[in-house]
Amino acid sequence: MIINCPQCSARLVLEDSKLPSRQFRVCCPKCQHNFDAQPPAAPIPALDPRRAAITIGDVEFTSQTRYQRPAAAPAFRLEPPPGAEETGAPAVPGADELARALAAFLQQSMTSAGGVAAAAGGAMSVKPVGVKDQNGGNSHHRALVCADVESRYAAARVLVEGGYEVFVAEDTAQAIERMRADHMDVVILDPAFDLEEKGAAFIRREISSLRPGLRRRTFYVHLAADLRTGDPHAAFINHANFILNPADVEDLPDLLERAFREFNELYQDFNHAAQAAGI
Repeated sequence: MIINCPQCSARLVLEDSKLPSRQFRVCCPKCQHNFDAQPPAAPIPALDPRRAAITIGDVEFTSQTRYQRPAAAPAFRLEPPPGAEETGAPAVPGADELARALAAFLQQSMTSAGGVAAAAGGAMSVKPVGVKDQNGGNSHHRALVCADVESRYAAARVLVEGGYEVFVAEDTAQAIERMRADHMDVVILDPAFDLEEKGAAFIRREISSLRPGLRRRTFYVHLAADLRTGDPHAAFINHANFILNPADVEDLPDLLERAFREFNELYQDFNHAAQAAGI
C-alpha cells in the first residue's frame, strides 16, 4: 500500500500483509506528522454466472427459467353417454366425406343463387341450413365459462347442447388468454372465480378494455346465487348485461336467446348507423 503524507507529501510504502483491517495511525518519518489512514478496500469478487442478480442466502439458480405463455382455456366437449362404448354401435361409414360433400353442395347452391340474383339486378341473402339470424341464432356464438366446478360444467353442457362453441377456464390465466386469442360473444363469470388471483376483477377489466365495437358484441353474464335471473337493476350495479342464478342454468340457452333479441333491438338504430352487427 502506498500513501502520501498530507503535510510534506512524502511517499510512504507499507506492506499489505502487515496492515490492520480497520483505520490506523501513521507517523511520517520525514516530518514526524501523525495522520490517519484507511486500509485498501477488499476486491469485489467476480460475478458467478451461475448465480442470479439477486439471490437469497446461499441458494443458487441451477438453471435459467424461461417465460412460458399460459395456455388458453380449452374447448369443452360433451362426453359420450354411459354405455356407448359397450354397445359397440358402428360409426356411420363415410361420415366425414358425406359432410364435406354436403358443404360443397351448399356452397355451390349459394354461389349459383347469388349469381342469379345479381343477374336479375337484385340482392339475395342466402343463409346456410341450420343457421339462425342474429336475433335468435346461436350456432356461431362462442362462450367462455369462468365459474366453480359444478356451475362451469353445467353451463358448458347446456350451451354445447344449444349449439354454442364453449370454452371452460380453470383459472384466470386461461380465461385471459382465451379472450385475447378469440373474440368471445358470451362471458359467464362467477365473482368468486379464482379468488386467490382475483380472477373476476381481471376478467372484468379485460372486458372493459375492449374496443367499444367489440365490447358491445361481448355479452357479460354475471353468475350469482344471491341474485334473481334477469334482474336489470342488479345487472346495472354489477356492470353486466345479464344476471344468471345458478338454479336457472338449465334454461340458459333460451334465456340468452331472449336477452340477445332484446339487446339487439335496443341497439338496432345505433348498429345500423355504425354499420355494425349485433350479437
